[in-house]
Amino acid sequence: MPDAVNVAVIGGGASGMMAAGTAAANGAAVTLFERNERVGRKLAITGKGRCNLTNNCDVNEFLNHVPRNPRFLYASLTAFSPADTMAFFESLGVPLKTERGRRVFPVSDKAYDIVDALRAYCLGGGVRIMRDRIREVTAEGGGVTGIVTEKCGAMKFDRVIVATGGLSYPLTGSSGDGLGFAQRLGIKVTDTTPSLVPLEAGEPCASLSGLTLKNIRLTVKDSSTEKTVYTEQGEMLFAHFGITGPLVLSASAHMKPGKEYTAHIDMKPALDEETLDARLLSDFKKYGGRDMINACRDLLPQAMITHILAFAGIDPHEKCSSLSREKRRSLLVSLKDFRIKINGKRPIEEAVITSGGVDTGELTPKTMESKRVRGLYFCGEVIDVDAYTGGYNLQIAFSTGRAAGCAAARP
Repeated sequence: MPDAVNVAVIGGGASGMMAAGTAAANGAAVTLFERNERVGRKLAITGKGRCNLTNNCDVNEFLNHVPRNPRFLYASLTAFSPADTMAFFESLGVPLKTERGRRVFPVSDKAYDIVDALRAYCLGGGVRIMRDRIREVTAEGGGVTGIVTEKCGAMKFDRVIVATGGLSYPLTGSSGDGLGFAQRLGIKVTDTTPSLVPLEAGEPCASLSGLTLKNIRLTVKDSSTEKTVYTEQGEMLFAHFGITGPLVLSASAHMKPGKEYTAHIDMKPALDEETLDARLLSDFKKYGGRDMINACRDLLPQAMITHILAFAGIDPHEKCSSLSREKRRSLLVSLKDFRIKINGKRPIEEAVITSGGVDTGELTPKTMESKRVRGLYFCGEVIDVDAYTGGYNLQIAFSTGRAAGCAAARP
């Protein structure tokens, strides 16, 4: 294709493969550069190896789950929506299913089916995949001129798409290279912090390590103002370092550096205080003269009982039949508002995604093209957009990759 636009795509992840395959499908001559031996390494481990590839909702509902720069994504999501993503992968021979929370997975529960489908999409369109690391993106006169690679040196390209990811999961190749390319070309990059990341906290977390709490409500508040920054019902778990799980990861997206936070856990979100108090009276009547540590076993996981009682100021060996009304009230409050002081986020290397990146004000929303350097595009996690867990971040990768691929292929 001597007259085809010559496009380089840097990064063989979700957004990079989508961009490369799309550009090729639109007539471009595409070379995809990936530093790892295989493409899609990070994609292969998402969703615990099952790959939650999107969320089965409309665009407006989707944007409600994007806390950072949602308006920037409207154009690309409208052009390639979650429904379009689902249709795309099924057209590639990957049957999909929708689970709780509208999360979409391959029927096989194998992330590699998504990786293989994208790889086949690229190769089938004539994309050349090269294992090499890019050292620089070159530009002259306000327009991109090519790249410099470790193995091949300087290479000329008409368009360059940067899809290098953020700083999370560095072992999969996400080392922030794209952010450096942008900064050296005068493109603004916002500060990067971990998002969708476990939280560090003190006791009783280590003592409860491995315990999963289901159907609880987690509320995270700014410790200085008591302002709620996140609240949702679902699942979390304790770890030796603190707390993690779906609710905790989503909560972390709302937590800003330099601020102090407290986690509030409602162990019985389905019961109001009056109903819960009646439940306590019923259980205490049932257990008669038994110790409180035994009288609470229908209410709580065994490992949690002593910690809730301690929080309420109740001796675990006090007889439930002699518990005062004031102590029963204290227990009720503890069940509805068990508190854990958050010490901070885990390192960015453990984050699902990176918050921050190429400033969205530097890019054209419909095309992902840089406003400063013609022919240079950014897509996926390298951009300063991120969302909650539930398939939203991979959909952002697919939508922005699609937009960049379409635009870069235009003569």
